[in-house]
Amino acid sequence: MQAAAIILSGGKSSRMGTNKSLLKINNKMNIERIRDKIKPVFDDIILVTNDSQAYEFLGVKMTGDEYPGMGPLAGLHAGLEASSHEVNLVVACDMPFVSAELAKIMVSYCRDVDAVVPVVDGKEQPLFAVYKKDLAAAAAKCIKEGRRRMKHLLDDVRVRYVSEKDFTDLNDIEIQRIFFNMNHPQDYEDAKKWAETE
Repeated sequence: MQAAAIILSGGKSSRMGTNKSLLKINNKMNIERIRDKIKPVFDDIILVTNDSQAYEFLGVKMTGDEYPGMGPLAGLHAGLEASSHEVNLVVACDMPFVSAELAKIMVSYCRDVDAVVPVVDGKEQPLFAVYKKDLAAAAAKCIKEGRRRMKHLLDDVRVRYVSEKDFTDLNDIEIQRIFFNMNHPQDYEDAKKWAETE
């Protein structure tokens, strides 16, 4: 596919108490699961991290934040800067059940817009979404202006919001799993249980 996948592995994991991306699920680190799920669709995978040594085992291209400590928007900026593709899937490192098929659908919606962002249960999901490379400049502008939330960027650009009705091949449970992210220890326990049924 003519698109890259950018995995954001920043954040302090303060609510989890340990690095979420390195937690094991079914004998595989969470970040390995994400890489393996998207690899069949995206040849080019970029990991945004400020600790590249911890992730050398992944065997993917890595880059660091130009604006450290500025949250996911800075991670998005770094990933887009490092990408050689116009269209880019962005996924957070705490989403163990991401779907390459759903990513493909979102990429296909990105022709006439700057970003494709899912809305699930009425909540925007900008950390499993698709962004054009050109948005790196807009992200940097937001950061410099002190507007550091992903929502600030999305307010400035052309976004196609997609919802459950656009994902006709998926049932409600599948959609909830895809957009599930692990923030607390209980979330990790739930993820391990769900993974046993895969």
